[in-house]
Amino acid sequence: MTLEEKIGQLNQYSVGEEMTGPNQNNDYSKQRYNQLINGSVGSVLNLLGAENTRLVQQQVIENSRLKIPLIFAYDVIHGYKTIFPIPLAESCSWDLKLMEKTAKASAAEAAASGIQWTFAPMIDVSRDARWGRVMEGAGEDPFLGSKIAAVRVKGFQGEDLTANNTIAATTKHFAAYGFAEAGRDYNTADVGTATLYNVILPPFKATVEQGVKSFMNGFNVLNGVPVTGSSFLQRDILKNDWGFQGFVVSDWGSGVEMIKHGFAADLKDAAILSANAGSDMDMESMAY
Repeated sequence: MTLEEKIGQLNQYSVGEEMTGPNQNNDYSKQRYNQLINGSVGSVLNLLGAENTRLVQQQVIENSRLKIPLIFAYDVIHGYKTIFPIPLAESCSWDLKLMEKTAKASAAEAAASGIQWTFAPMIDVSRDARWGRVMEGAGEDPFLGSKIAAVRVKGFQGEDLTANNTIAATTKHFAAYGFAEAGRDYNTADVGTATLYNVILPPFKATVEQGVKSFMNGFNVLNGVPVTGSSFLQRDILKNDWGFQGFVVSDWGSGVEMIKHGFAADLKDAAILSANAGSDMDMESMAY
């Protein structure tokens, strides 16, 4: 592989149905389309429908040098076509078998639509009701959160990811996103060692033990370091201590936002810091 091809495989684009049309109506769309079909993109977010995903996949295989298939991803949070109660509401039931079934049903519907990868489950423990994303998680208890995290991964991935009714799961957001100060999204989190290891990390570790295929880091700063650039979290804990064998994807613009946090000087620096910390795939905002 050339260096450009290697970088391309780490690049994810968010595209819509315009990418499946025969004509691109502006230079930007044409450039993105050409990058898609020549192998400069590794995965695609938000392209839905078996017909659309098959068409783009066929164009990639026919036009790229290495013919590496795209991965199609989507946020399947509490259902795809069939909508289930939000994760927080489901967690109140303590019915682990039910939560596995809803994740399994969601995976089957998403897979039938051409989706192979979901950015769920969100397993952030949070104890501040002002943080709006509490609805995506399992509440404030790490024991219950760990049990739910594992069954949701099992529901999405099943026993065999080659089966046509399963999709790869993503554990998010690594880590401490739910402890953002004042409940403000993207804000900093300042926690002690006991809280980190006894409250925040257990659900994440449970998904590693369940065999989750990917992790997503967060937007937040943890104890002074943006988690996207934290080698402590991604290399020391996740990959070395826990032996995680999957890959880590950045959360939307969390790479470039390290500039706003004063951690990275510019986009190039942010990309280097993200990669050195252990992030394996970056969203479009980090594209070369």
